[in-house]
Amino acid sequence: MHLIHPPPDVALLGLRAMKMVASAPGQIAAPARNLLEAAQKIVLHTSHDLDALPPISPEELAAGMTEPALRQQFVNAMLVMSLAAGIPPDRQIDVVDRFAAALGVDNPYVRDLHLLARRHTLLFRLDFMRRSHIADMVRQQVEDSGLVGTVKALLGLRGAVEDPAVAAPYVALGELPAGTLGRALHDHYRGNGFPFSGERLGFPEAGVYHDLAHVLSGYATDPEGELQVGAFIAGFRDHNPVAVLLFVMLTFSAGVNVTPLKQPHIEGILATPGLAEKMLRALERGSQMTVDLSDHWDFWPHLARPLDEVRRAFNVLP
Repeated sequence: MHLIHPPPDVALLGLRAMKMVASAPGQIAAPARNLLEAAQKIVLHTSHDLDALPPISPEELAAGMTEPALRQQFVNAMLVMSLAAGIPPDRQIDVVDRFAAALGVDNPYVRDLHLLARRHTLLFRLDFMRRSHIADMVRQQVEDSGLVGTVKALLGLRGAVEDPAVAAPYVALGELPAGTLGRALHDHYRGNGFPFSGERLGFPEAGVYHDLAHVLSGYATDPEGELQVGAFIAGFRDHNPVAVLLFVMLTFSAGVNVTPLKQPHIEGILATPGLAEKMLRALERGSQMTVDLSDHWDFWPHLARPLDEVRRAFNVLP
């Protein structure tokens, strides 16, 4: 993701629009307020009094925000904002819809969140998942291991089968010296009680990049850590990065679990002081990387290298 920092005058217009999204349900909820303040600090580089900001029409925003990539970024940010305090009411997505239309941004996730807001949960899940990074992962698994291998991997995720030949190289990473990327990856799996690819309930190999992102970034696997690693992944992804942000916001902020695993029911996690800022810093940190780990990245040649060396090589900033 190329994270754009707009000039001050355009940033102010966007912030006014973001406030309108945040306030659409009524008063600005604490998670939404924290996200607005974090956006000012990390992305917009402004310090406006949120309560003093006047509303803005979609036409006024469109007149002042002309760069197509920036328009897309702001619509994505509005979608993230709509999930800050739980499942959004339909009138909140209506606000996003009007701004997106004026900006000329056709974002399919606006339609998906309309489905969610109207409690068409099954249709929402089906449409969201087919557009998400999970669908990208399945496609990559097919490209790398064929249809039969993908079916076996998905059955393994459900605990129905295991493939010791796939798991063996991951198990062997425990023999690497401490301080290497591979040993850190091994210890991440075993320390958290996660099965390797090929073991029962293990994720397909095309999804190993998620755990490598944990190891390289240093973010934990609790809900706060998953929110940050999701933002970090969105930062380094070149294709469909907003899907990952929406994925973690749905699961850990709106209380809608779209992962294939059981998760705690959490709403409004960004009410936690400082967490919104950490999430956006993780997004910016990921955007500085020089490789997209999710796009067929061959990690095997790097596993024997020192972890800090790999971080430097791919510009994983402290």
